[in-house]
Amino acid sequence: MRLLVVEDEVQLADALSEILKRNMYSVDTVYNGIDGLDNALTGVYDCIILDIMLPGMNGIEVLNNLRREHINSPVILLTARSEVEDKINGLDSGADDYLTKPFVTGELLARVRALTRRKGEIVDYNQMDFNGLTLRKDTCCVAWQGNDVKLSLKEYQIMELLISNPKRILPKERIIEKIWGYESDVEYNNIEVYISFLRKKLAAINAPVQIKTARGIGYSLEQEV
Repeated sequence: MRLLVVEDEVQLADALSEILKRNMYSVDTVYNGIDGLDNALTGVYDCIILDIMLPGMNGIEVLNNLRREHINSPVILLTARSEVEDKINGLDSGADDYLTKPFVTGELLARVRALTRRKGEIVDYNQMDFNGLTLRKDTCCVAWQGNDVKLSLKEYQIMELLISNPKRILPKERIIEKIWGYESDVEYNNIEVYISFLRKKLAAINAPVQIKTARGIGYSLEQEV
């Protein structure tokens, strides 16, 4: 999953980014409201962590612009202020949740998990499954019937994206946006290298699934027939 952190306290922003990355999220970090809005308008983020007090454009203005443009990414507002009126203003502007600084990072992670939960489903955020294939977040492994193999961070993120969209062709452009960011200069052959690694690891555990190539388009995760 791809997250955006918009926070002008550089030390806090970078610390949050590092914590989120350690928890297997792809993260973009910006330090003012204008850049935050520019990034968020791409619509590629699964969740946005947005400070209210920002230079250039405050968080409420960013949020109002996003909702006006029908960007429905979940938003967690951060602020040093604890007044009820500020919370009401933020939620009425379209925020999905609210945290007052200082906060415990474990609570932030829990709120991110809650906001990215699939509607109507009970989700184990430590595990994802596809036809018996299991992807585990705590060990960064993919497993099949007792056999497992360790994945690198990028391998894990690509596999997570594929399992989240079973049997759907994911365009290479979307994979780059979700994993590396929309301003990345990563080329298609980078994706092909990671897909090759994943195929070899799936074969090593005898998993009856395959990553199919849609020539000139992208990739999909399918059950072997």
